[in-house]
Amino acid sequence: MCEMTEVLEHPERWECVTCGHEWPREAEADAPHAARVVKDAHGTVLADGDCVALIKDLKLGGTKVLKVGTKSKPIRLVESDHEISCKMDGMAIGLKACFVKKA
Repeated sequence: MCEMTEVLEHPERWECVTCGHEWPREAEADAPHAARVVKDAHGTVLADGDCVALIKDLKLGGTKVLKVGTKSKPIRLVESDHEISCKMDGMAIGLKACFVKKA
Protein backbone atom coordinates (compact mmCIF):
# COMPACT_ATOMS: atom_id res chain seq x y z
CA MET A 1 0.00 0.00 0.00
CA CYS A 2 1.71 3.16 -1.17
CA GLU A 3 0.71 6.38 0.51
CA MET A 4 3.79 8.28 -0.68
CA THR A 5 4.90 9.10 2.86
CA GLU A 6 8.58 8.45 2.16
CA VAL A 7 10.36 9.40 -1.07
CA LEU A 8 14.04 8.90 -1.83
CA GLU A 9 15.77 11.74 -3.68
CA HIS A 10 18.31 10.72 -6.33
CA PRO A 11 20.18 13.28 -8.49
CA GLU A 12 18.12 12.51 -11.59
CA ARG A 13 14.97 10.80 -10.21
CA TRP A 14 12.59 10.30 -7.26
CA GLU A 15 11.80 6.85 -5.82
CA CYS A 16 8.88 5.69 -3.68
CA VAL A 17 10.27 3.77 -0.68
CA THR A 18 7.06 1.76 -0.33
CA CYS A 19 6.55 0.40 -3.86
CA GLY A 20 9.84 1.23 -5.60
CA HIS A 21 8.25 3.26 -8.40
CA GLU A 22 10.68 5.77 -9.93
CA TRP A 23 10.02 8.95 -11.90
CA PRO A 24 12.33 11.63 -13.30
CA ARG A 25 12.82 14.92 -11.43
CA GLU A 26 12.10 17.02 -14.53
CA ALA A 27 8.62 15.48 -14.80
CA GLU A 28 7.73 17.25 -11.55
CA ALA A 29 8.76 20.63 -12.97
CA ASP A 30 6.67 20.12 -16.15
CA ALA A 31 3.50 19.02 -14.33
CA PRO A 32 2.18 22.45 -13.21
CA HIS A 33 2.41 23.88 -16.73
CA ALA A 34 0.35 21.20 -18.49
CA ALA A 35 -3.27 20.32 -17.78
CA ARG A 36 -3.20 16.85 -16.27
CA VAL A 37 -5.58 14.22 -17.60
CA VAL A 38 -5.94 10.99 -15.64
CA LYS A 39 -7.43 7.99 -17.46
CA ASP A 40 -8.48 4.63 -16.07
CA ALA A 41 -7.37 1.26 -17.48
CA HIS A 42 -9.96 1.52 -20.27
CA GLY A 43 -9.10 5.08 -21.30
CA THR A 44 -12.02 6.80 -19.57
CA VAL A 45 -11.11 10.22 -18.15
CA LEU A 46 -11.40 10.38 -14.35
CA ALA A 47 -12.33 13.44 -12.29
CA ASP A 48 -12.55 14.31 -8.60
CA GLY A 49 -15.66 12.73 -7.06
CA ASP A 50 -15.85 9.73 -9.42
CA CYS A 51 -16.06 6.24 -7.98
CA VAL A 52 -13.77 3.52 -9.30
CA ALA A 53 -13.52 -0.28 -9.08
CA LEU A 54 -10.38 -2.43 -9.11
CA ILE A 55 -9.67 -4.46 -12.25
CA LYS A 56 -7.28 -6.87 -10.48
CA ASP A 57 -6.45 -8.09 -6.98
CA LEU A 58 -3.95 -5.83 -5.20
CA LYS A 59 -1.78 -7.00 -2.30
CA LEU A 60 -1.33 -4.39 0.41
CA GLY A 61 1.43 -6.12 2.29
CA GLY A 62 1.07 -8.84 4.85
CA THR A 63 -2.09 -10.82 4.25
CA LYS A 64 -4.38 -7.92 3.26
CA VAL A 65 -5.66 -8.09 -0.35
CA LEU A 66 -8.13 -5.83 -2.12
CA LYS A 67 -10.16 -8.04 -4.44
CA VAL A 68 -11.07 -7.33 -8.06
CA GLY A 69 -14.32 -5.37 -8.25
CA THR A 70 -13.83 -3.56 -4.91
CA LYS A 71 -15.41 -0.13 -5.25
CA SER A 72 -14.08 3.09 -3.79
CA LYS A 73 -15.68 6.03 -2.10
CA PRO A 74 -15.49 9.22 -4.22
CA ILE A 75 -11.90 9.69 -5.38
CA ARG A 76 -9.57 12.68 -5.30
CA LEU A 77 -6.94 13.15 -8.02
CA VAL A 78 -3.52 14.06 -6.65
CA GLU A 79 -0.23 15.23 -8.13
CA SER A 80 2.01 12.19 -7.69
CA ASP A 81 2.80 8.94 -9.46
CA HIS A 82 -0.15 7.35 -7.63
CA GLU A 83 -2.79 9.56 -9.25
CA ILE A 84 -5.78 8.55 -7.12
CA SER A 85 -6.37 9.05 -3.40
CA CYS A 86 -9.45 7.24 -2.07
CA LYS A 87 -10.91 4.96 0.56
CA MET A 88 -11.55 1.26 -0.02
CA ASP A 89 -12.70 -1.16 2.66
CA GLY A 90 -12.29 1.62 5.25
CA MET A 91 -8.63 2.30 4.42
CA ALA A 92 -7.19 5.43 2.83
CA ILE A 93 -4.96 4.37 -0.06
CA GLY A 94 -3.18 5.76 -3.09
CA LEU A 95 -3.76 3.98 -6.39
CA LYS A 96 -2.37 4.13 -9.88
CA ALA A 97 -5.07 4.74 -12.48
CA CYS A 98 -3.99 1.70 -14.53
CA PHE A 99 -5.45 -0.62 -11.84
CA VAL A 100 -8.99 0.83 -11.82
CA LYS A 101 -12.01 1.42 -14.03
CA LYS A 102 -14.69 4.05 -13.61
CA ALA A 103 -17.66 2.58 -11.72
